[in-house]
Amino acid sequence: MSRTDPRVIVALDFADPMHALALADRLDPAACALKVGKELFVVAGPEPVRWMVARGFRVFLDLKFHDIPNTVAQACAAATRLGVWMLNVHAAGGAAMLAAARAAVDRASAEERRAKPLLIAVAVLTSLGDADLRDTGIEGDAAQQALRLARLTAANGLDGVVCSAQEAPALRAALGQRFKLVTP
Repeated sequence: MSRTDPRVIVALDFADPMHALALADRLDPAACALKVGKELFVVAGPEPVRWMVARGFRVFLDLKFHDIPNTVAQACAAATRLGVWMLNVHAAGGAAMLAAARAAVDRASAEERRAKPLLIAVAVLTSLGDADLRDTGIEGDAAQQALRLARLTAANGLDGVVCSAQEAPALRAALGQRFKLVTP
């Protein structure tokens, strides 16, 4: 994509697709991207995404795919065919899942002859603290886990991670300027 990545992504966290589209109608596609999450996608399906893409918006499909590699690969390919600008998976799905997602996005982009969307991973949900991670059997703190999973993400060819603003400086230092960091 020739445009630079937007610094602002507007979250369309609405249960009513008409409210989401009404907000999008008031925004300039050159000034921001739009995020479609699980609630809107479950309520309205892919049509709002198609509408936004057709109007020139860069759409971040924030569905956080996390499943067996083949299932995630198929979901990522379907998202790519929608024409989204960015989509995400959970890094905790492991190397095989991440690699399958990367390959599926690359393959679907080539088949559709469309720009390859950014593929990023959620390292650690920003709502989880150190105690929450310990409850799930993860040793170390959230910052250590985020760095561990961001490195796994980069090693499998993904473009970046969703992370907290607190984790961003350490991730930037460890993974460099080209690795995308998306902060809520």
